[in-house]
Amino acid sequence: MAEIDLSAVFDALPVGCAVLTPDLRYVMVNCTYERLSGQSREHLIGRLFYEVFPGGPAAQGVSEVRTSLERVLAERETDIMPLQRYDVEAADRPGVYEERYWSIRNAPLLGPEGTVTALLHRVEEVTSYIQQLRAARSGKTPSSEAAIEGVEAELFARTRELQEVNDRLHRARQDEHRATAAMHEALRRQQQVVADTSHDLRGPLTGLQTRLQLALADPESDSRAILHAALDDAERLGAIVSDLLELARLEAGAPVRTGTVDLTRLVEDELAGREPGVAVTSRLEPGLEVEGSAVRLARLLRNLVSNAERHAKSRVEVLLAREGGQAVLQVVDDGPGIPPEEREAVFHRFYRRPDARSREPEGTGLGLAIARQVAAAHGGTLNIADRPSGTCMVLRLPLCGP
Repeated sequence: MAEIDLSAVFDALPVGCAVLTPDLRYVMVNCTYERLSGQSREHLIGRLFYEVFPGGPAAQGVSEVRTSLERVLAERETDIMPLQRYDVEAADRPGVYEERYWSIRNAPLLGPEGTVTALLHRVEEVTSYIQQLRAARSGKTPSSEAAIEGVEAELFARTRELQEVNDRLHRARQDEHRATAAMHEALRRQQQVVADTSHDLRGPLTGLQTRLQLALADPESDSRAILHAALDDAERLGAIVSDLLELARLEAGAPVRTGTVDLTRLVEDELAGREPGVAVTSRLEPGLEVEGSAVRLARLLRNLVSNAERHAKSRVEVLLAREGGQAVLQVVDDGPGIPPEEREAVFHRFYRRPDARSREPEGTGLGLAIARQVAAAHGGTLNIADRPSGTCMVLRLPLCGP
């Protein structure tokens, strides 16, 4: 098979073609492009597109062409433009611009990694067609003139329709890209959850299996002690599964019974029913009501207070007050505190700081993740406030009524 000189094919194309760098400098032009633009390739190569063709005093079409080129760079998709007026400076009369009309198509040239390495700028001139319409209109009877005007109006109307279709297509592509990115992110999170879950389930499952194997291998072993240890492992497995199911329900937005909840009383009841290992004090503003699930809000409070007790040296303080239209709950402990770089990580599934693992090895690492999801499901937020020492968890929930 005979070899084909692709550069010669490019040069011989009957439509004007130019290759531009991503910053819109000319790299290549073909003969037709030279003829249409009235500029030699020696004059064009290496120069900026808008430096060579600023568009004339009216600069009609400049913003449209720029938008098209930028869109191709961003979306890596071909853009077909409607009929454009883009005036060109006369080669023999500097400063004088001739009215010109173009049909333009811009396309990306992609590298091996999918990035845009260059742009293909393809142009066809339709100025003569527009001029013929005008000339025919000026020399015809009123009825013929009206018909020609109708054809010209139809031409421009159809080009604008094309632009609208292109715009809708670009928006649809953007929506598709966003949906694809969201799907990939959801898949990544799901894979991470599976990996984290497998890691945390492996411990109690291995312990349970080892204890049962020991009981079978040694008939004289203390079966009661082994059964108690196996029960502990099974309860830990149950706690992990229960927390995971609750997270799944929260993230899926599963319906739950809601109503007006007296948050002040809910906090009082939760603190009254606890047997803390450290001193717990409270200052609660009365009568703060929120809309939501009393069961889930109680679990949120329980998780926050339990977390504070695990890390506190000697005391935990619970504060509840109104700020504007929000109920603000602060759970403060005098423990070692959480470094700023870890203040988001602690709300991730199964994330446990080294001191938490040593204090409570049987913890699931899901308590704060559930607490934040509950806050979000109630239209609120849960974050860690800056504090010189200790940790301050801050829950904000919208209040009912004015």
